[in-house]
Amino acid sequence: MSWPIFLAVAVGLLLVLLFAGVRVFVGFLVLNIVGLLLLIGPRGFGLFTNSLFETATSPTLMTVALFILMGEILFRSGTVEVLFDSIDRLVGQLRGRLYAVVIALSTVFGALSGSAVAVAAMLGRSVLPLMQQRGYDTRLSVSTILSGASLAPIIPPSLVAIIVGSLADVSIAGLLVAGLLPGLLFAVLTLGYVYMRIASAAEPDAPAARQGTASRALLRMAPFLVVIFSVMGLIILGIATPSESAATGVLGAILVAALFGRLNLRMLSEAVASAVTTAAVILIIVASAKLFSQLLSLAGATRGLVELVAALDLGPNWMLLIMMLIPFFLCMFIDWLAFMLLAIPIYQPIVKAMEYDPIWFWTLFMINLTVGSMTPPFGYTLFALKGANERLGTGEIFAAAWPVVAIFVTGMICLWAAPWLVTTLPAALR
Repeated sequence: MSWPIFLAVAVGLLLVLLFAGVRVFVGFLVLNIVGLLLLIGPRGFGLFTNSLFETATSPTLMTVALFILMGEILFRSGTVEVLFDSIDRLVGQLRGRLYAVVIALSTVFGALSGSAVAVAAMLGRSVLPLMQQRGYDTRLSVSTILSGASLAPIIPPSLVAIIVGSLADVSIAGLLVAGLLPGLLFAVLTLGYVYMRIASAAEPDAPAARQGTASRALLRMAPFLVVIFSVMGLIILGIATPSESAATGVLGAILVAALFGRLNLRMLSEAVASAVTTAAVILIIVASAKLFSQLLSLAGATRGLVELVAALDLGPNWMLLIMMLIPFFLCMFIDWLAFMLLAIPIYQPIVKAMEYDPIWFWTLFMINLTVGSMTPPFGYTLFALKGANERLGTGEIFAAAWPVVAIFVTGMICLWAAPWLVTTLPAALR
């Protein structure tokens, strides 16, 4: 079987399974089994078991599980309420104050949790009802929450960065810190959009700023800042590997929960159970994606793609545009995680052939996937917000999502024009 036919059959089979409602990990398992039978026959199942064992024993997956556990402990313990209260006091009396609170809170949450879905659900339950009650524009409020929640997969620790780094054979520590400046850029762009919108609008009935000194608010935030430093600070300083920093992050989350009197055995057991379940599903998916990469190599697709790119003779910028437009449109209709795992083995040889900086390219790729997770009609983040606030209409959420997509596309253009925003911090690790 020629490699173009194999690649077309593989991609087509996975898309059919996903549109049929099959879970992502089941779809990849079926894809790999069919691919093994077509290329090698029953003897190929040894390759499958070896790939599964190699992934299951990889320290990378330990990092994923620990970061998930850290976020679960912080959210399930309710300590994020303390963080919200502290940021609310620090923001003070600003025009459109709750918009600024959401953006600031989301930025900090992004450094504590790599899940956009979790942040969107939390903000939808806690902050959005207050904004609606006080007369804030609902559509702009939803846009602000969606943009803020979408910072979580970009600002480290990012689970997406760990998975991409593992599959694309790129420094995980480099990818983690690479998202820091872009995340801050998107936060600033969102803030600029919000204040442009409310410049001529009537001032909403914002609640008065909570009483209390800034020093007290900072003191209550200090434990969370210690957790952030224990995760990213140790990596940037070269003191700890991502796996080690994830372990210190879990320890920090436990200490924070204990400090605020929110630590108990039931909460810990629920957090561990949820983290184990999520990590197990990710393990199966990543193992299947790695095997799919091996199947592409066996079928000659890896070499064939490189030769095809060379024959097209497109410049780096045109090729980059094509490689970014594909996930932008496809992730409107299919699960972004499935696309990521399908695309990385296909994109990897092209990235090398075009001589892109791998940290820069894969960071843009991850941001593009984040846009896909909030793009109608099937963005996970949209449905997480809808589930957290049932009074919101689906059309209302979809309409609020498009300005956020525009903000993130603008940010990606900035990162294309100024690659140093992505590469400066990773270069410091070398």
